[in-house]
Amino acid sequence: MEKQGVRGPKPRPLTGNILDVASFLSKSTSKDMDQITHDTVSRLLPHYVAWSKQYGKRFIFWNGVEPRLCISETEMIKELLTKYSTKSGKSWLQREGTKHFIGRGLLMANGSDWSHQRHIASNAGLMVECTKNMLQSLRNAVESGQTEVEIGEYMSRVTADIISRTQFGSSYEKGKQIFHLLTELQSLCHQATRHLCLPGSRFFPSNYNRQIKSKKMEVDSLLLEIIQSRKDCVEIGRSSSYGDDLLGMLLNEMERKRSDGFNINLQLVMDECKTFFFAGHETTSLLLTWTVMLLASNPCWQEKVRAEVSEVCNGETPSIDHLPKFNLSLDSHGYEEFPVY
Repeated sequence: MEKQGVRGPKPRPLTGNILDVASFLSKSTSKDMDQITHDTVSRLLPHYVAWSKQYGKRFIFWNGVEPRLCISETEMIKELLTKYSTKSGKSWLQREGTKHFIGRGLLMANGSDWSHQRHIASNAGLMVECTKNMLQSLRNAVESGQTEVEIGEYMSRVTADIISRTQFGSSYEKGKQIFHLLTELQSLCHQATRHLCLPGSRFFPSNYNRQIKSKKMEVDSLLLEIIQSRKDCVEIGRSSSYGDDLLGMLLNEMERKRSDGFNINLQLVMDECKTFFFAGHETTSLLLTWTVMLLASNPCWQEKVRAEVSEVCNGETPSIDHLPKFNLSLDSHGYEEFPVY
């Protein structure tokens, strides 16, 4: 890399630049944001901003024992994602840090495994009923005299409910139990980013490792219970398939792929279920929370959105069929007046 002109901060033995990144992040998040802004890179990735100024748009730093190459040239990123998508992927440290949480599901799959799993997991729906329930709970809170609500909790609850129903159908109550356990497990596994992860460290009998293994066993036990009940129904002839929810799709695909020589074992199915909880829940709930915050900060946007929804839906509940009919052009609504993007 150095011969190609790619430089970066000098790493420490074993820890690399982990302590430097932590120091940058501690300083950038020590105070609240002065104002609402979409430019969050300097706050969330301050090390990238500092090192890109010092070493250029292409630089390298070390996350423990692994090098991280940072690139910002559009054409190079495009080439990497198109020509070398099957060769690139998640590193050993990334996979090691999340293996107890989402295992080797789609987010952590590499190469041909990613291609197979992406094809299987490409179909999932949403449930309008969950959103209606969430909105009703908000109305109840307002009618009871509550003047302030933590909107992030409502968005987290509705996305968790949707994912539980989408993945497990009639077994969604157990799915909600799995979700709560995964939330706790996620919090524990997130600490791995602040720990030095060395080969064999997972076998060390620390309280941290014991907690992770205990939560993982609870999650796997609940998932196996749901999967086994589906298999029993098929084996005794009560059902001709494993179901039309996401779990059913994965199990049906597992049976179909056996003849093609692609082995999707039960552990992989469980890992995919965990992956969808992680990928579909937190990212979506945070995006919804941010959207509501922007609407609350700009009442004129609310009026425009309400008017368009009323016009397109004509009193009906918004559905996926309505989406193509919405005019997504910012200019047509005059949104250029506001500092959005």
